[in-house]
Amino acid sequence: MMPTLTAFILAAFVSYAASWFLGYHDGNFALLMLLATVVSGVYWLLEKWLFLPRRQAAAQALEQQELQRRQQLQDQGIQKIDIDLAQARHEVLRQPWWLDWTAGLFPVIAVVFVLRSFLFEPFKIPSGSMIPTLWVGDLILVNKFHYGLRLPVLNTKITQGNAVQRGDVMVFRYPPKPSLDYIKRVVGVPGDEIAYLNKQLTINGLPVPKAALTDFFNEDTLSYAKQYAEQLPTGSQADAMGSVKTVRLLNDPARPAFVAGTDDFPFKDQCRYSIEGVVCKVPPGHYFMMGDNRDDSLDSRYFGFVPESNIVGKAFFVWMNFSHLGRIGGFD
Repeated sequence: MMPTLTAFILAAFVSYAASWFLGYHDGNFALLMLLATVVSGVYWLLEKWLFLPRRQAAAQALEQQELQRRQQLQDQGIQKIDIDLAQARHEVLRQPWWLDWTAGLFPVIAVVFVLRSFLFEPFKIPSGSMIPTLWVGDLILVNKFHYGLRLPVLNTKITQGNAVQRGDVMVFRYPPKPSLDYIKRVVGVPGDEIAYLNKQLTINGLPVPKAALTDFFNEDTLSYAKQYAEQLPTGSQADAMGSVKTVRLLNDPARPAFVAGTDDFPFKDQCRYSIEGVVCKVPPGHYFMMGDNRDDSLDSRYFGFVPESNIVGKAFFVWMNFSHLGRIGGFD
């Protein structure tokens, strides 16, 4: 029964992953890892308290029977033994395949689950919306506990953590489709009035200084783009501007500032759109996000505010880019 049940469970996992990979549905990796941890953990407990003791008892009984048989053969003057007792004991104690693929994998699955859920999670940058800070193909690490620990799948916050500050590079669940993870920079915290008019970012009525830098050369597209250094004020509250973080960004003066194709998002009445751009008042418990590649970023100008419950973690380190090994290192 157990081999059949295990084969069915493993087939269900494989089918779910395959259909997700082929695009038949939106997968939930956190849920998949949770289920894998629970299922393999149940098998691990059964192995420890039920199946292994049974095999040990069977091995002990086999050993006793074989010793008795050998004694009987010796009493009859037969010295040649046709069974390797150690090998036979090993075969009895060996885990069957259905335990090897469940209980045997539990320690590895459990470690990965804990690391990914509560400490650090890897992500791959799929688009150029955060150039020049992050490039396409960057493999990054996200700190899952910086803003407070959250329960996997439910994403319920269980510890306080640090407050979100302007300038943080944050991974969050895309509000229109929470199964997708997005990465942008925080430019507005609750209570802020964010204006992006004629390519000028203004926070609470104060224009954010921006100075021209040497043009940025994109090695993937073999093209140049206008690059600027923006002095973005940090702080976790609307009235706490904090220090200043220098952020490099791309901005094409020839591209219009008009925001076209916006979604119908919650608190949209807090935003005013015009030919010059957009002005938004960030509601409580929400954040305004923008990409560093200002003219090629689907961000809060289009999909609206990011609720606190959608936060995944703070991005902080590029651990690999197979096309550009020099990218490895921390970033702001």
